Amino acid sequence: MDKLKDYFPAVLPFVFPGLPGVSCAFSTGVFGNISLDSTLAGDADRARRRKLAGLLGFSSWTEMRQLHGDMFAVNPEATPYEQPSCLEADGCCTDKPGRALLVKAADCQQVLLAHNSGRYVAALHVGWRGNLLGFPETGLAGFCTAYNLNAADVLAVRGPSLGPGRAEFVNFAREWPVKYTPWFNPASRCMDLWSLTKHQLLRAGLKPENIFGIDLCTNALREVFFSHRAKSAGRQAAVIFIREVAKEVAKL
Repeated sequence: MDKLKDYFPAVLPFVFPGLPGVSCAFSTGVFGNISLDSTLAGDADRARRRKLAGLLGFSSWTEMRQLHGDMFAVNPEATPYEQPSCLEADGCCTDKPGRALLVKAADCQQVLLAHNSGRYVAALHVGWRGNLLGFPETGLAGFCTAYNLNAADVLAVRGPSLGPGRAEFVNFAREWPVKYTPWFNPASRCMDLWSLTKHQLLRAGLKPENIFGIDLCTNALREVFFSHRAKSAGRQAAVIFIREVAKEVAKL
């Protein structure tokens, strides 16, 4: 029997409706590991990161040293493809065309944001601790504050991540406050983190029609995705950037 990964794409592109000048993409395990955080990372991983830039067409990127917190960086500097980042944050934003924002994950949610003008973008790393901290809300607020935006004019897409049937929390009562009970299924002992993130974005002011999701569970599809709960060592990439060509056309 043919393996699923033989038919699965290395990169999943996404385009927000009405925003052709903003590019989003989510790599899969088929593409390979893009993180340099592990001591096992080598030359192949460094080359793969530069290959992703050439494949998608951005000129530089900002990577974060993700800490499962709620720190948000505004207009951070570019980071080298060949070196791990020193920027301690789980979210960032930019208005610079060609500058991609990178989120690394293997089960955590990668939430990419774009203003409907196409001039501002942001990226959030949302693990379950990020949900616990309300980072979808505070990260969005940081994005809007940075550029004086209205949350109702922002669009969001969530990438492949731990699905509702695999986000098990055997110590739910100790780890989560009671207000999160509506997203917990006692029978399966699993959290619906996808719905929780959508709820938090809605509460922060996004319109329902502006929230999108790629409903692929990284743990259930561990043949084609890295999954922390399956003890995978690699990480997928999520990137968002303003296309430089689109910016030049807008000036004409």
